[in-house]
Amino acid sequence: DPGFFGSEWHRRWCVLTRRDFLYYASEKSKQPKGSFPIERYQARLASQIRKDSRKKCCFQLLCPGKRSYEFTAPSPAEAQDWVEQIQFLLKDLSSLTIPCDEDEEEEEEEELSREPDSSDSMNNSHNSAPIPEEPSSELEGDDIYEELPGELPNSQ
Repeated sequence: DPGFFGSEWHRRWCVLTRRDFLYYASEKSKQPKGSFPIERYQARLASQIRKDSRKKCCFQLLCPGKRSYEFTAPSPAEAQDWVEQIQFLLKDLSSLTIPCDEDEEEEEEEELSREPDSSDSMNNSHNSAPIPEEPSSELEGDDIYEELPGELPNSQ
């Protein structure tokens, strides 16, 4: 943020998740000071944003039409690492081969949970349709086990 005496830098602790970039006021903060979806942003090293000895530690997050973010890492290697990690994540998000939509995963889980369990279909046959492979008479009968020729019936 530009201040009266030039740029003012604030120490922040940053976290990159699968979809968001979060930044915290301190290492122990429970709530982020800010966050934004990382999709559509670009990450790049940006030595021009500082004029002092830390200029090689700087990187930017840019997105057309949105706020840009400028950071100074503890070292040039860490700045490079942040940029590489963000670029890797962005490449993964734009990939067509790796699904990353959590909403689709939740829908699949809901569909699986709606499918009747085999014990439920036996006990509550009036609530579910018979399974096509099995004759419906088996579902209604008490004895669901088949006696094979040449075997003794189970004694219980």
